[in-house]
Amino acid sequence: MRPSLEVADIFRTAGPAYRIAHAGHLSLHQLKIMSAIEHCRTAALGGHVEACTDCGHWRIAYNSCRNRHCPRCQGAAARAWLAEREADLLPVGYFHVMFTLPAEVAVIAYHNKALVYDLLFRAASETMLMIAADPKHLGARIGITAVLHTWGSALTHHPHVHMIVPGGGVAPDGSRWISSRPAFLLPVRVLGALFRRLFLTRLIALHDVGKLNFHGNLSGLADQRAFLRYLAPVRKKRWVVYAKPPFAGPESVLAYLSRYTHRVAISSSRLIRFDVAGVTFRYKDYRRNGADRQQLMTLATDEFIRRFLLHALPRGFHRIRHYGLLAAPHARPASRSPAHCSRSHHRRTTRWRNRSITAHHVRAVAGR
Repeated sequence: MRPSLEVADIFRTAGPAYRIAHAGHLSLHQLKIMSAIEHCRTAALGGHVEACTDCGHWRIAYNSCRNRHCPRCQGAAARAWLAEREADLLPVGYFHVMFTLPAEVAVIAYHNKALVYDLLFRAASETMLMIAADPKHLGARIGITAVLHTWGSALTHHPHVHMIVPGGGVAPDGSRWISSRPAFLLPVRVLGALFRRLFLTRLIALHDVGKLNFHGNLSGLADQRAFLRYLAPVRKKRWVVYAKPPFAGPESVLAYLSRYTHRVAISSSRLIRFDVAGVTFRYKDYRRNGADRQQLMTLATDEFIRRFLLHALPRGFHRIRHYGLLAAPHARPASRSPAHCSRSHHRRTTRWRNRSITAHHVRAVAGR
């Protein structure tokens, strides 16, 4: 069911004024994201006729923007991705592991998204693979599906990687499967310590070769000694790695993945109101427990849009990655035979661009 209020409604209403108020401070990439969301499934992007290959039923629809930041466009993308990954699932328990950057590092990441997000992926995946390969722990080569999220529930910048990991791996000689303990994959404190070391060593290396950018109140960190002083407390902090017990089965893994792989900063289903007071939405306050965790927040409309745009990913950046046993390319599954009329069996038969749907289009299809 379509939500009564969508992110697109907010962008269409407040977007033009936001662009004027922040002219010169928005990147071309952010402007394109705003435009895509505002025009998604409207006449501005043209339309098409879809006809069912089974029963001949037809319908008229506007085109989607297909921008990966658009809440409307992620459902179909998630379904297609999950269908391709279904064949990879193993009949074993799966664990959910999460690596999070400390706030002191997250602020550096915001000004160096491509480099630091990539470093987050590499440090987290190598940590998992190295500890899993250690005979003291599992002694096996594991598989990992990793997804980057950059937001907290209140749309703040909070970069972290979610991993779905089978409960076991292949022995070093490839001769057998080694299962993990039923409710325990790898020690999180050991993971956190290695993750911290790998990440900070490489972050300092990026600074040494002048690849990191610093702006505003962080500009002083361009100096190497100031940068090392800034990181000194971070080196002593415990970096949190979180691991959940295994899922009930492969089907549960797919259902869980569908909530994570193509998620954007906020879905329209969380929106409550949009009025002169701003945008009200649901969020989770993790300082509370149980039913009290669900809270409402109201942000000024400009602040809501600003927070949404914080999470624009760099162009071409891969936010879903596979490692270890799952790193090899996968063939697409064979097409299934049609069973009944459904959305997946509708094919486009007529297309047009930048025009409203008119009686001409209806007559053209009806005459088929």
